[in-house]
Amino acid sequence: MRPQSVRETGLNLQFELVTPDPTVSASPPPPRVDDPREALRALRQAIEQTMLVDQHRFRSRLRGIERVAHQRAVDAPLSKLGDDVERSRSRRAQRLANLPKPAYPENLPVVEKRHDIADAIKHNQVLILAGETGSGKTTQLPKICLELGRGVAGLIGHTQPRRIAARSVAARVAQELNTPLGQAVGYKVRFGDHVSRDTYVKLMTDGILLAETQGDRFLEQYDTIILDEAHERSLNIDFLLGYLKQLLPRRPDLKLIITSATIDPQGFSRHFDNAPVIEVSGRTYPVEVRYRPPGSDDPEEEDVAFQDAILSAVDEVWREGPGDVLVFLPGEREIKETAESLRKHHPPGVEVLPLYARLSPEDQMKVFAPHGRPRVVLSTNVAETSLTVPGIKYVIDPGTARLNRYSPRTKVQRLHVEPVSQASADQRKGRCGRVSAGICVRLYSEESYAARPRFTDPEILRTNLASVILQMKALRLGEVQDFPFLEPPDYRAVRDGFATLHELGAIDANNALTSLGAALARLPVDPRIGRMVLAARDEGAMDEVLVIAAALTVQDPRERPMDKQDAADAAHTKFKVETSDFLGYLKLWDWYHEQARHLSQNKLRKLCQENFLSYVRLREWNEVHQQLHSLVTEMGLHHSGMSNYQAPMSNQAPMTNAQRARRRGGARH
Repeated sequence: MRPQSVRETGLNLQFELVTPDPTVSASPPPPRVDDPREALRALRQAIEQTMLVDQHRFRSRLRGIERVAHQRAVDAPLSKLGDDVERSRSRRAQRLANLPKPAYPENLPVVEKRHDIADAIKHNQVLILAGETGSGKTTQLPKICLELGRGVAGLIGHTQPRRIAARSVAARVAQELNTPLGQAVGYKVRFGDHVSRDTYVKLMTDGILLAETQGDRFLEQYDTIILDEAHERSLNIDFLLGYLKQLLPRRPDLKLIITSATIDPQGFSRHFDNAPVIEVSGRTYPVEVRYRPPGSDDPEEEDVAFQDAILSAVDEVWREGPGDVLVFLPGEREIKETAESLRKHHPPGVEVLPLYARLSPEDQMKVFAPHGRPRVVLSTNVAETSLTVPGIKYVIDPGTARLNRYSPRTKVQRLHVEPVSQASADQRKGRCGRVSAGICVRLYSEESYAARPRFTDPEILRTNLASVILQMKALRLGEVQDFPFLEPPDYRAVRDGFATLHELGAIDANNALTSLGAALARLPVDPRIGRMVLAARDEGAMDEVLVIAAALTVQDPRERPMDKQDAADAAHTKFKVETSDFLGYLKLWDWYHEQARHLSQNKLRKLCQENFLSYVRLREWNEVHQQLHSLVTEMGLHHSGMSNYQAPMSNQAPMTNAQRARRRGGARH
């Protein structure tokens, strides 16, 4: 029995040839083909017009049919393949017919250059788009791609560094395309997938795209990838830059657009074989910069001084005239404290809104809602580049951010509050002056600004290389020494990273990932801390270990001034446990929280000073503990009742004597 012709399989070859240009007319119908070889060749050509995600699977099935065609009848599999190809081809044609027709706001700089950008996308596989804050690159690029016919054969994947940005950008693009969110424009973040069969533009975090490489090594569901805010140089972004550099020669149909603030775009260009760079100016009014450093230099009074400085700065700018204020702060704790201070300082008519990554989506979206009263937005650096808070006239910048940094001396990675770079400070300044002339008040000196580094160190240069190697093993990205990093890590650091992973049992003698290593890779903490957490889960000591692990990631709160060492040692005696320094951490933790329940903030601060304890570091310890506790609970590693010891929190009741007795008797040294 001869193989069926393609026409006999039910495959209609009179389909429109879908190309990036939707104006191309349909190809003329081919003649009837009865030769089996001609039938298979026509089917192979038809596969080229199917959805990208289907093509590899269809070609594999076709090769299987070709291998056995001379041995037995292939009527049924050939007919089934023809039907499947026709369905996929019809879906692609339907997506072309339903392709959204974008309209552009004329007041954005990127719109003025959209024809140059479209031409560069057409004629190059990689494009670097460097745009200042307010240029409109994030919201308009997906629309330019749609106008080119991208998003038909595969999705336009658009990455953002943070979940809040993925959600807000998706909502904005969907609004501009007049489509409900989740249809033509969708988004996917951790614990939330709002992408449908009809989606053309898919917003997501860069971590989501990186995770998808595990099940879709060639990223075949996409015909275009927009890697947004690449200048942030997180580990995920660097991993994606290296992965895509390796992938692009194997996917000549895939387009890559890298967007960056005007921070070394030529570095991205060189990484991708001198890809073209288009620069777009920002849309800003003049911004006046004022330097107002706080009066106190005492580290223990620093938080109070900054609170006072922020209140004074808000008063100062509002004397210039009404307008919304954006205040940058290092973290969630500082945001909550500043919100409380502002509500006490200003009348009830002032609206104070927080903005940080762990805030609920509903609360995050409040900053985009219209309002009719004075507003102060308190944000982490999520508002620096990832998203634009509308209507901001004034910016107050304390000049700090919370960054992970690895200490080779202690071999522990810690979350530090440190001065931001000049580039970050300039990005923050650019967040005002969008609606009228603006004012940026910097709560540090002009000399401090001039002394800061030009750019923020990429995460890979301030991260424990053991973490990098562990993630690369888990993601199957190859060997760290062979991976095309934008800035390769130092060989000695790589060697130390391997040594650490061997010590922890995360890799075996052949440097292959162990089951323990796979579990460690799921924990976004320093591998040494992660190993403690996993052991605590097995030993039923999670509460104790979370306190100790948090203590090891911050600077020791116990102080020993050179001229008062004996007095400090005497004050610290009450926290000592002869058999274990680790249990001493628990004793100090209990003491601090017991005092915090009964004393005001000022009295607690004074008591800490009398006992030679850093009040600021104790609060940082508490904050890191809360983050670890939330993390392990979210991952299902911690449940109530796992331990005899219950770590007291500032809002919890004191431990009972029975709990204390159980902890003293059951804790492991």
